[in-house]
Amino acid sequence: MPTLIACLSTGKGTWAEVNRLVQVGNWSKVFLITNAFGAENFRNRPENTELIVVDADNKSMVELVDDIKKNLDGKISDFEVALNLVSGSGKEHMAMLEAVLELGLGFRMVTVNSSGQMDVLGLRR
Repeated sequence: MPTLIACLSTGKGTWAEVNRLVQVGNWSKVFLITNAFGAENFRNRPENTELIVVDADNKSMVELVDDIKKNLDGKISDFEVALNLVSGSGKEHMAMLEAVLELGLGFRMVTVNSSGQMDVLGLRR
């Protein structure tokens, strides 16, 4: 899973997890679904990171899905991506999931555990 797609939006303390996940994974590409505030204020992102800025407050679900899908289309060569939804709203999460599914991609949920290492959910022992 060399591609990470993560929501970077609202939620106290969630940016720290997203930042740690971006840093600990060996990602060929990182897509962060964020808002204007996140695009302006999220620092220290690697060069392989692309921000997809959406306006979840003022767009319909269909518009959000289309925005995300349009910004991801043709940029992912993998069949499966890593997905993190720790940050953001349910509306943003639903739009991300639908966009990934409409692009025909499989996904694994990833997170950072208490020791700062990446966990791939579903592959736990």
